[in-house]
Amino acid sequence: MPGLIERLLAGQRIALVSDAGMPLLSDPGYRLTRAAIEAGITVTAVPGPNAALTALVLSGLAPHPFLFAGFPPPRASARRESFATLRAAELSGLRATLIWHEGPHRLSEMLGDVATVFGDNRPAVVARELTKRFEEVRRGTASELASFYAEHPPRGEITVLIGPPDSEETGPDDLDRQLGEALSTHSVKDAAALVATASGLPRKIVYARALELSSASKGN
Repeated sequence: MPGLIERLLAGQRIALVSDAGMPLLSDPGYRLTRAAIEAGITVTAVPGPNAALTALVLSGLAPHPFLFAGFPPPRASARRESFATLRAAELSGLRATLIWHEGPHRLSEMLGDVATVFGDNRPAVVARELTKRFEEVRRGTASELASFYAEHPPRGEITVLIGPPDSEETGPDDLDRQLGEALSTHSVKDAAALVATASGLPRKIVYARALELSSASKGN
């Protein structure tokens, strides 16, 4: 990295080209971009193919806001924790279409985790081989798509999307309300444990929010 920055400062021009679609979205190129910006080097971009946005356009799901989360962790436990963090954000008010890339050999398992964390009936879309000969866009619930791809193993490059939660399913005060009720009769630790178990959210996230609410109430 330092060598590239030195060459740029010496007046050379460098192009960052990715074989994973639009540069920086699925590769570590942002590190070079950030280093160049910090060094005062002008950076420009030529837009390239973008599977996430193409899938969003074809999905029929709400296009804005959306959140692109890259590839989920390959290990099941880490993947579920990653999803649970996003679910916690939904319980705190996030309402967005969520987008991931995924490998074909993990698609069914990943969709199963989506169904477990976000709900069996969450609207979902799998977009595969976009702009290519065997392009496919399949819509259904998370559980339906998990079952389908368990029986029909896919090939190619895949983008997965899920729609935002129903308005009655979540709200800005939902997690805080649950914690507030629990904190009225339990310690911070016990209240966080109860709410984490009931909601399926990561305990450390719930505990951190419980601490914030407890501190705020004492300050008042």
